[in-house]
Amino acid sequence: MSVTAIIPAYNEEKYISNVLQALQKVEEITQIIVVSDGSTDNTVQEALSCGVQVINLPENIGKGGALTIGLKYTLEDIVLFLDADLIGLTEEHIFNLIRPVMNGQAEMTVGIFEKGRLATDMAQAISPYLSGQRCIKKRWLEQIDNLAISGFGVEKVVTNYAQQKKLRTIYVHLPKMSHVMKEEKLGLVRGFLYRMKMYWEIAKNVRLGG
Repeated sequence: MSVTAIIPAYNEEKYISNVLQALQKVEEITQIIVVSDGSTDNTVQEALSCGVQVINLPENIGKGGALTIGLKYTLEDIVLFLDADLIGLTEEHIFNLIRPVMNGQAEMTVGIFEKGRLATDMAQAISPYLSGQRCIKKRWLEQIDNLAISGFGVEKVVTNYAQQKKLRTIYVHLPKMSHVMKEEKLGLVRGFLYRMKMYWEIAKNVRLGG
């Protein structure tokens, strides 16, 4: 079986190449789609230079919307979602995420950072359902009505759906891996405001039941 990887990206020119290069080393990943969610930097150019499929959205529509659009171009029956700003991503991490779904052991896997950076390790230990690193069968995603409008709450929406449908889910530890914090990318003030927006969208989906 083969897997499509979808990478939603908003202004990730500094980090996206490392993620794409790791994906290209895994032969089971036969399609890589980058959805640039209204990026204003060189994210699109960096992705194109890696030779992957790029969908360049003219405006920012949110993570849930970007993933939904990526799904429309997906050729494989299994989908891997990864964030575009991962640090320390390896072939082994990717294989460990996709293998349980490919061999029928699970219908969804969720990646949890471990021994990467204290801040990200703690955040995922407290709220593993917020992880953006996950593999799931495409047919389940296509049945989630509010995926496109979920914004940063997309992971919570997918988790809620999996729980409601009692999908077999495996949590996969991703050692020595993390991602770049919003405050590091945008500065303390803008990063904090961006984080508050993210938490609001997550909380909104929690209240609505995903």
